[in-house]
Amino acid sequence: MSTLITGILLAITFIIFVVYAMKGGNLTVGFFVMAVTWTIIGLVPPTKAIKEIFTEPVLNYGKTAAYIIFGSWFGRVLVDTGIAGSISRRTEKVGRKSPVIATILIALVTALIFTSSYGVGSAIAVGVILFPIMFSMGVPKNVAVSVFTMSIGAAMYVNNVLFVQFQVFFPGVKWGAHYQRFGFAAMAVQMVIVILFILAHAKKIKNGRPVIVTSEEEQKEAPKEVSVWTYFLPVLPVALSIFLKWDSIPALLIAIILAFLLTGQMRHYKNFVMMMNDTAKTAISDIAGLLIMLFVLTMFQQAAVHAMSSFAPIFKTIIPDSKVLLVIIIAILAPLAYFRGPLMLYGAGAATAAIFIGTGMFNPYFLYGLLVVPSMMGVSADITQSWNLWSVQYAKLDTKTFLLTGLGWAWAATIINEILALILL
Repeated sequence: MSTLITGILLAITFIIFVVYAMKGGNLTVGFFVMAVTWTIIGLVPPTKAIKEIFTEPVLNYGKTAAYIIFGSWFGRVLVDTGIAGSISRRTEKVGRKSPVIATILIALVTALIFTSSYGVGSAIAVGVILFPIMFSMGVPKNVAVSVFTMSIGAAMYVNNVLFVQFQVFFPGVKWGAHYQRFGFAAMAVQMVIVILFILAHAKKIKNGRPVIVTSEEEQKEAPKEVSVWTYFLPVLPVALSIFLKWDSIPALLIAIILAFLLTGQMRHYKNFVMMMNDTAKTAISDIAGLLIMLFVLTMFQQAAVHAMSSFAPIFKTIIPDSKVLLVIIIAILAPLAYFRGPLMLYGAGAATAAIFIGTGMFNPYFLYGLLVVPSMMGVSADITQSWNLWSVQYAKLDTKTFLLTGLGWAWAATIINEILALILL
């Protein structure tokens, strides 16, 4: 009887949390309240809860936090040294003769930059460069915004900074060849979908009315031009990780140092120190709220593991034991990742992941792919993703138009990538 009551209370609070997350509630508050609530419902002894739920998970997350900080710093360095802007302006030159090809190049450039860059600050800094370029070529605003957000979403499949954030949900999953072959394949699939999306809107792009927009960056100072030799830097950390098996932190650090060196920021010591401090300060400020949310998220995850440990046999009878059937179900229900729903790992999906892991029915790599794909759909085309919301506001685009423009295309990429997860993971 007590188990039944506990199960009902867990289900009710889970539904309340899903509704709260989908209505845009603050996730840091939501995760913390859920961690405390599920600790109480699960009757976890106070001493055990303090140690195993509210202390150890946060301390163990320190390594992941370091990856996030360095990734955000690298993104800010690419922007402030002028590398990201220079790559973008080179792309603009193609747009004078062929706006469709230029839009495709912009999508590829965006994905290139964000294979290693991370954070809403980096997305905004790159966006204020790329959006004026697309608008000046006549790309309709709804098309431009979806191209930008879906290209970032594609890159996130191989962005180690995002990987380590999702990795916390799936014990045993590591950044290595086993995941990377899926990650790059999934990125390629989504970029093909983005290109098809652009081609489907080719007529609107060609016949679009150019809109001249002066970005905030251009208002402050003249655009920075840098050597083409710096253009390899956005993918350098990923390349070092794959081919030389470097850890992400030294890979990002060497890329940061090279960015300063190759753009002349190290010619004068005082200028270098100022640039280093300013970029680091801005980068950490960009992700401060995210880090706190992730620390609290680890508390909730452990609370979920403790609270639902006795329910594994029940979930085993409910969850299909067929991987193929499970993939089909998740692919169909993928839009539930929107509005921080039960398939978004940055939302109510955290509890969904805990349930799947708790059953022990599937290997963690398969579960990672199963749930990270719809989460990437949310990252690519959901309004609650921070840089997507900023993009919509910057372009003065209404939310409904944004959601309808990208939904079908992001969903198509999701269905294909769910199949890839089944095959490769």
